[in-house]
Formats: sequence, C-alpha cells, structure tokens
Amino acid sequence: MSILSLSDWLNTPQGRYLLEWEQAEFDRLVADLFGYNAAQIGLPELDFLRANRMPFRFRSARFGEAAVIARAEALPFASASLDLVILPHVLEFSATPHQVLREVERVLMPEGNLIIAGFNPYSLWGLRRAIARKRGAFPWRGQYLSPFRIKDWLTLLGLEMQSAGFGCFAPAVRSEKWLERWRPMDRAGPRWWPVCGAVYLLHGIKRVQGMRLITPNWREKRAASKRMAPIAQRGRSAPGTRTTQ
Repeated sequence: MSILSLSDWLNTPQGRYLLEWEQAEFDRLVADLFGYNAAQIGLPELDFLRANRMPFRFRSARFGEAAVIARAEALPFASASLDLVILPHVLEFSATPHQVLREVERVLMPEGNLIIAGFNPYSLWGLRRAIARKRGAFPWRGQYLSPFRIKDWLTLLGLEMQSAGFGCFAPAVRSEKWLERWRPMDRAGPRWWPVCGAVYLLHGIKRVQGMRLITPNWREKRAASKRMAPIAQRGRSAPGTRTTQ
C-alpha cells in the first residue's frame, strides 16, 4: 500500500490503532463544550466533532471533502467568531505551526475552546520518527512538537491549558497482530510512564483579561469646590452700601 498522505496512513493497522484512541478522546472532550460554532481544521474525511452539540459544526482543510477549503495559516473566518476549534495533527505537518495557532487564537471567541492532537516526540513513536529523520513516509516525516512547547506557545497567545491526555503506548510495529500483543502497555502506560504515549490531546481555553473602568474621583472634586467657596465675614458690609450709626 502506497502511503502518500496522513489520511492514507490512518487506514493502516497503525493508523487505526491510533485513531481508535483519538476518536474516543475527542468524543469525551467535545461532548460537554457548548456554544454556537465549531470548526475542525484538517482531516476532513473524519468527524471528530460528532459528539458535540453545537448547532453549526463544519470541517475546513486545504483539499478534500471539506465545507471550507482554506489553509490553516490563513483562516477565512471573522475574528472572535468560533466557540470551538480542533486541530487533529495539523501543527506537526505545517511549515509555520505558530502562525496556525495565532490564526486560531484570532478566530476564537473569548472563553472559546481549542483541542490539539499531536504526535509526541517523547515516545517510542517519537524514537521511530527520529530514526527516519523526516525521510520516511507519513507520519514519520512530520515535525513532532512536544506538548510542553505547545503549552508555552498557548500561554504566550493568552490560552490557558485545561488538560492534557496521552495514549497509544505500544511500540510503532506495523502488523495488527503485534499491535494486539502490545495492548497491555496501554493499560500500564498511564500509570507508569503517563507522558510517553505516542499521541496527545491538549485542551486550552482563550482567556481575555477584564478591563477596569477608571472614573473621575467626584468626591475629591466636590471637596475642593467647598474649600474654594467664599465665606461671609461677620461685621463687614457688602461693597456700595452705607452703614448708619
């Protein structure tokens, strides 16, 4: 089977193994996120928003069966117009991942949600990618970004991390038979080496600091006005009047 894209790879035993964990995690995370507009950027042939209940959900990608054809680095959406954006394996295959995050921050509403799926360089799959040195087929040619690096980027953009989950602890073996044999690692991994899963999901929220309204100190002005008022002095007549003895 010729693997020409990430979508092709997701149809392999490795891809189906990873997709099983990711779909379950996306379903769990998006089910309780509310709003009006939700967008999935990338992998339009998969519906990672299926468990979400927002009235308007759509998929955007550079090509394929997407409702919106666009580059993730230049989203054609109005600023502060989306309540939820998910990025399934977009950053590691983008030449400018930080620009993608800047665009997502721009289109997110205040208190909007962002969910990122990515390959973890600190895993057995990350080791497999290091051996390939970007010369292999998908998904090894991607630029794997650590979750800690992405967290720093999100913080700089004003997004606050809510949760991070890791999954798929089996080695990067190709056959379905060997993947099943390594399944016990998926039970032991979250306990013994929780940040070493092959894939992670990060959930962040766009925080907008509230503004403080500064008003004039009317009390001080009133006090100053009182101090400046003329005081009538006893025993002194007003100008232009005559007094009688």
